[in-house]
Amino acid sequence: PPASQNNEQGSTLRDLLTTTAGKLRLGSTDAGIAFAPVYSTGTVSGKSGRTVPNILDDIIASVVENKIPPNRAPKINVKSEVKDEPKDDRKCGQDDCSKRYSDIPYSWICDKHVLWLRDHKNSNNWKLFKECWRQGRPVLVSGMHKKMNFSLWKAESISLDFGNQQADILNCKDSIITNTNVKEFWDGFEDVSKRQRVKNGETALLKLKDWPSGEDFKAMMPARYEDLLKSLPLPEYCSPEGKLNLASHLPGFFVRPDLGPRLCSAYGVAATKDHDIGTTNLHIEVSDVVNILVYVGIAKGNGVLSRSGVLKKFEEEDLDDLLRKRLKDSSELPGALWHIYAGKDADKIREFLQKIAKEQGLEVLPEHDPIRDQSWYVNKKLRQRLLEEYGVKTCTVIQFLGDAIILPAGALHQV
Repeated sequence: PPASQNNEQGSTLRDLLTTTAGKLRLGSTDAGIAFAPVYSTGTVSGKSGRTVPNILDDIIASVVENKIPPNRAPKINVKSEVKDEPKDDRKCGQDDCSKRYSDIPYSWICDKHVLWLRDHKNSNNWKLFKECWRQGRPVLVSGMHKKMNFSLWKAESISLDFGNQQADILNCKDSIITNTNVKEFWDGFEDVSKRQRVKNGETALLKLKDWPSGEDFKAMMPARYEDLLKSLPLPEYCSPEGKLNLASHLPGFFVRPDLGPRLCSAYGVAATKDHDIGTTNLHIEVSDVVNILVYVGIAKGNGVLSRSGVLKKFEEEDLDDLLRKRLKDSSELPGALWHIYAGKDADKIREFLQKIAKEQGLEVLPEHDPIRDQSWYVNKKLRQRLLEEYGVKTCTVIQFLGDAIILPAGALHQV
């Protein structure tokens, strides 16, 4: 745009940018200011040279030292200079990824929406992860249980060590919370005969609500805490000491979200007649999340589904071909079903759930948010309507034993 013709001394920010930025092309030392632009030196793609100048420093210098007259028109076309700056047009999921990351075993699932890193030990995983993460995509890393002390995470082991502890147990179907000994919960984890029952005789769908979490986890379960931390995927990002873990390096005056860790334990979905409920309703986390499936219980007793029956329930979902292939692998143990949505679809999903609530005769108050309140588990029928009426597709992921699911903040999910 042309420079302002305002005669007042000092220009608008737009004029200042227009007048100054075009002159700060790489290598230029004649920017019309009192001292040369600030450059940093380094190595880019193996070639030494200058990087793009710190434009903010130059503009400040220009204002302080020269006070560029507002009526001075720019001498060059700013747009033409932008073209000369290096661009990174590489997109995660395109064919050239296989060439650039040939040393990393990976695949794409959910129509290339989720990156699956198949070798948790590969030291270069973070390079591909970074490219995918910048686009806000979820990531799956498999095999984390191979790094862990499996005996620590058995249900009977936790029950033996902490059975006398008090905790809140949620009946997911009736939304009733009771405070009781955790032993009662763990006794029914793999023995159906010891599970609570609801009025119609079905076994209850129970969840031990985030017990323990945060500092309590570290104080109560130090061995398990250390085992978990040493087994985290992509430690550059996920470890508390990771150099790319922003939250761990924030100054002390920041109010951090609860970064955990917390233990999430639940059972009973496979025994229900339908899949209209889950153990975690649709919600959003305020921070990035890594969730590792450290143990999968094999239930025994009357009325228990066989392995083939459990697999059939998974196969009824809208699954990626690679996930169906994993289900047929006898060495893999599926344990949780995730439905994930991109953060950009939150408003559409919120509007859809309010619409469904009205259809069902529920009161929709303006101060109530169906996502924030975690009041919905979106069943298969509703997921289909969400796609047809709002164009929002569900990303369905099966979490197998040892899988780490890494979600960016703002991604909606239910389990």
